[in-house]
Amino acid sequence: MQPRAVSFPLRMVAQDVALALFVTVMQVQGTVAKVAIEGAPRPLADFGNLGYALLMVSGLALAVRRRWPVPVFVTTALASVVYYGLDFPDGPGWLGLFVALYTLTAYGDGRRSLVVAGVGTTVLAVWWLVAAADIEPRAAIGWVFFRIGASVMSAALGESVRSRRVIAAEAQARAELAERTREEEARARVDAERLRIAREVHDTVAHAIAIINVQSGVTAHVLDRRPEVAREALQAIEQTSSRALREMRAILGVLRDDNDGRVPYPGLEQIDELAAKARDAGLDIKLEQTSPAAPLPSAVGSAAYRILQESITNVIRHVGPTRVTVALHPGIDALEIRVTDEGRARPAGGPAGPHLPAQHPTSTGSSAKPGRGILGMRERCQLLGGELEAKPTPGGGFEVMARLPLAPTGSRL
Repeated sequence: MQPRAVSFPLRMVAQDVALALFVTVMQVQGTVAKVAIEGAPRPLADFGNLGYALLMVSGLALAVRRRWPVPVFVTTALASVVYYGLDFPDGPGWLGLFVALYTLTAYGDGRRSLVVAGVGTTVLAVWWLVAAADIEPRAAIGWVFFRIGASVMSAALGESVRSRRVIAAEAQARAELAERTREEEARARVDAERLRIAREVHDTVAHAIAIINVQSGVTAHVLDRRPEVAREALQAIEQTSSRALREMRAILGVLRDDNDGRVPYPGLEQIDELAAKARDAGLDIKLEQTSPAAPLPSAVGSAAYRILQESITNVIRHVGPTRVTVALHPGIDALEIRVTDEGRARPAGGPAGPHLPAQHPTSTGSSAKPGRGILGMRERCQLLGGELEAKPTPGGGFEVMARLPLAPTGSRL
């Protein structure tokens, strides 16, 4: 076992030095007092005051007990072997050994420190019993058994303290890990909420801007020739922007509402209003809707509304006035959605009006990379365990098909 290269605070070093001085004084003074009362077979001054030196060494070694527990234990054990082997007087000279044994197991590494303590105690016990073979009076051998028992108790006490310290450290580590996990989960929930709000804002703003773009184009086209049509287009712009602002307040109000007074998100109940806004933008909307046998889950209804909104917005933005069929068929276990447009309607032999946008981003002749709107719709489906397919139709139009399970397997953001 290698010496522990651990740095201890000055306060702990001072405590160990004070303890070493105290134990040294107790061992020397206690032994001298006992000899003065009971006498001793060999004076402490024999062999050049070797008895005093052994008592002082075993006590002063405790000053570095926490930094080098094994060498300190070995030092006190060897001092005890020599001390009792030379038949010096029995007294409180074992205090340093007991403290060293406690320190070895309390500040050791568990198994190896227990092995060292066990082997050392066994060797000391055998040596003490051999050295006391001819002790007189025989009753004095009880002190030998006291030293053996006290050594075992010191090692056991140190191991108990070490075990409790390890358990406390593990509990602290688990608490810190749990706290970090809670913080990470909280950050993940915040990120998910931000992503959800960003999607809601994108869908709301994109739909409103697409309608406003079409209506403003109509206004610019007919302002001089047909003022009444321009007035109607401007009114449609005002109504669309007002609706968009209301939805934005409902979405962003969650961020500032301390009383959790949340406004419900749009669902399929607003499908007629969505169709009306699309008709105002020039689309010929045909609804094919089957009443569900039971109310749809709110997450499914909201996702379906946003998919329809984004699909209609894409038609307004990339195609312009055309015929759109919206089909909603709730089944036993899933809601099926289909939005099909017939493509751009161009006047025969003439170009499109100046307000008509480009084609679908995934239609023939354009980039094959799907637009952000389609990716967002697909993500909404996947979060609920559903699937979405978007592709051009043979007649030049575009079709979006989605299937949303009525018992979602994911969690809506």
